[in-house]
Amino acid sequence: LTPTGSTSTKVELRGNVLLLECIAAGLPTPVIRWIKEGGELPANRTFFENFKKTLKIIDVSEADSGNYKCIARNTLGSVHHVISVTVKAAPYWITEPRNLVLSPGEDGTLICRANGNPKPSISWLANGVPI
Repeated sequence: LTPTGSTSTKVELRGNVLLLECIAAGLPTPVIRWIKEGGELPANRTFFENFKKTLKIIDVSEADSGNYKCIARNTLGSVHHVISVTVKAAPYWITEPRNLVLSPGEDGTLICRANGNPKPSISWLANGVPI
């Protein structure tokens, strides 16, 4: 089985295509099956290529992080390999701050929600000066 060993790691960026490869040799030719440990493969974004040797997940998100196991099996036995996938993400807006026009003495609220992996820190500045 390639990759060799029982485990390996893969890092991918949010929004990219995740490609995981598992090549098995044997006689009779092994059948390959992919599972996500503790979860499901994304239904509408998962594709198999090269006779299931390649698992392809499009538009990956942080929720796609986890352990993916390929299992190669024929009538004489089976072997498996676990690929630990981490999806990293540059900061992105969940709720982007909007312009706020206030009259003198009026209160207002600015909301800024961002996410990413690693989790981004949020800083507030007024006219370039930290608040």
